[in-house]
Amino acid sequence: MKNINDILKVKGGSIWSVSPGTTAYEALELMADKDIGALLVLDDGKLVGIFSERDYARKVILKGKASKDTAVSELMTQAVLYVKPENTLSECLALMTSKHIRHLPVIDSHRIVGVITIGDVVKGIISEHEITISSLETYISGGY
Repeated sequence: MKNINDILKVKGGSIWSVSPGTTAYEALELMADKDIGALLVLDDGKLVGIFSERDYARKVILKGKASKDTAVSELMTQAVLYVKPENTLSECLALMTSKHIRHLPVIDSHRIVGVITIGDVVKGIISEHEITISSLETYISGGY
């Protein structure tokens, strides 16, 4: 079974982040530029939160705040869940599903090595299933 490290080998370990003092507007500009749905929030290299499109929609727009005047630190999710490179895709999917989250940092020995999305996990699981199906079809047709 594939693990998170397998996903990062294909995806790469790009990490996009902002500082807690960054405005929501600046964070959204970066997210739009990089075509991503969440940013890690780092303070002196330490992970202190994650800021997502969902945080923006629920904590700025619905509360009548202004994105150019509101710091990411006021909006970010502070209790950041994460996975390790050795976690399986099934473990990751279970965590993301039960906690209703779409982005997870990957941390190895206290170092951020990447970020995975629900799309990455689903794509990896589908790939696993396609390989299994192909192998079974080959076996059934006597190709072994």
